[in-house]
Amino acid sequence: MKNNYLKLEFLSLPENQAFARDAVAAFCLPLNPTLSQLSDVKTAVSEAVTNCTVHAYREAPGIVTVECTTDGNCLHITIGDKGAGIADVEAAVQPFFTTLPSDERSGMGFTIMQTFMDEFSVRSEKGAGTLVSMSKHFDPEVENA
Repeated sequence: MKNNYLKLEFLSLPENQAFARDAVAAFCLPLNPTLSQLSDVKTAVSEAVTNCTVHAYREAPGIVTVECTTDGNCLHITIGDKGAGIADVEAAVQPFFTTLPSDERSGMGFTIMQTFMDEFSVRSEKGAGTLVSMSKHFDPEVENA
């Protein structure tokens, strides 16, 4: 299977979450994901882009970058922003951690990404932005149901 590459840049507007989710889902279709795997990817991408929209750029929209590569039967995704950054990444990736409890945020975004993807990491610098890296492996022997 050929390796492939995709890069998207868009404003951190809520309406662009579906665009990013669907673009990444379409990009990984040649890897023959199951419907469940495709749903996992879409959910993880939605959570990452939502974090950029809600947390990174609170005052005004900014640029969100989504990059995807395929490597054999593996999809690698990075989603980044140049926004507020995260002061304590270790705390932020814990279930139920939120900096916006008044907005009724569950604090489960990073936990969902970790659960639905095979590999997950977060790098962030306060005031300089955040980069979420995720990977999903697709079994070439599994056919869509």
